[in-house]
Amino acid sequence: MMDEELTGVVLADAREKMDKAIAHTRGDFGAVRGGRATAGLVEHLRVDVYGSEVELRTIAGLSVPEARLLVISPYDRSTLTSIEKAIQTSDLGITPSNDGTVIRLTFPPLTEERRRDLVRVVRQKAEEGRVAIRNLRRASRHELDAFERDGDLSSDEVDRVEKELDKLTHDMVAVVDKLLAHKEQELLDI
Repeated sequence: MMDEELTGVVLADAREKMDKAIAHTRGDFGAVRGGRATAGLVEHLRVDVYGSEVELRTIAGLSVPEARLLVISPYDRSTLTSIEKAIQTSDLGITPSNDGTVIRLTFPPLTEERRRDLVRVVRQKAEEGRVAIRNLRRASRHELDAFERDGDLSSDEVDRVEKELDKLTHDMVAVVDKLLAHKEQELLDI
């Protein structure tokens, strides 16, 4: 393999993994309740139906008709009690309202103290995302060092690629910071 091809593979692999780390962080942010009801709060909730655990989004439609109301419409009415039980045992802290057809979740307004707690949680999740990205940079650097030791890459080429890798890492961390700023704003808006 030529130097450019080898380094291109390393950089492409790092970018792909960093994109996945950002997607994971974005998903973590979606699971933190802001001032509005969102389907992301419950769509990954595990429900015990038909003898196995499945995600809620696969057995029910989720809609948000109002800012503080989430409506869960099961495709099969026999799953209503299982869905209700899964919501009650989750860490959402919301009591579902079952009318025999749909389940309604009414989200109370957040207190100022609770908003600040959620901001702390989101900052921690952002830091976890940044650490994951930096760990991926470190793994790519180890890979480059191994290629250099094996004689597949020159030290000048490794230095050039490490600079590109550092810029990529910086850009990806900036994306996490931007996501964090947006989520903090969402949480603190009343």
